[in-house]
Amino acid sequence: MNRMAEFSNVSFQQFKNDWIDTFPELMNGLSNDDIDEHIRDIYDNIKLPKRATAQSAGYDFFSPMSFVLEPNDSIKIPTGIRCEMYDGWTMLLFIRSSLGFKHGLSMPTSVSVIDSDYFDADNEGHIMVKLRNNGTKSVRVNKGDGFVQGVFVPFGITLDDNTTTERTGGIGSTSK
Repeated sequence: MNRMAEFSNVSFQQFKNDWIDTFPELMNGLSNDDIDEHIRDIYDNIKLPKRATAQSAGYDFFSPMSFVLEPNDSIKIPTGIRCEMYDGWTMLLFIRSSLGFKHGLSMPTSVSVIDSDYFDADNEGHIMVKLRNNGTKSVRVNKGDGFVQGVFVPFGITLDDNTTTERTGGIGSTSK
């Protein structure tokens, strides 16, 4: 097996900014010190992705929070994770099969592509995950539960490709 990547956390400040941007309603009524303490507790307990077995292809990402997703609702989750990869590799994110098969959860993108140059993006390569409940029942995901998995794959380019543009932005920045 090839070793070509390493997970790490984004900075606390990046996580805090993205958390507040994603969940502003959770900050209502809290003082700045309380906000820092609340988010610091979440940040300090983020678990880096891991494989469950020696032959698992996917690295399980663990939810930094507990949440209930009602039918037809969606949620964006700042994972606090970034991934540095060698050139020529990408990571594909998939919903954990048990959540999709048993509960009807999906990712609106079906598969998320994390490019190797995303690590250097303006948002520190902060991996965000969006989930949608396509089922008919509420689905609870507990803090620390595996909810998506990342699989590393090599990729190729065409013989006539001469792209030299470098990434600067975060999510969606390469579609300009």
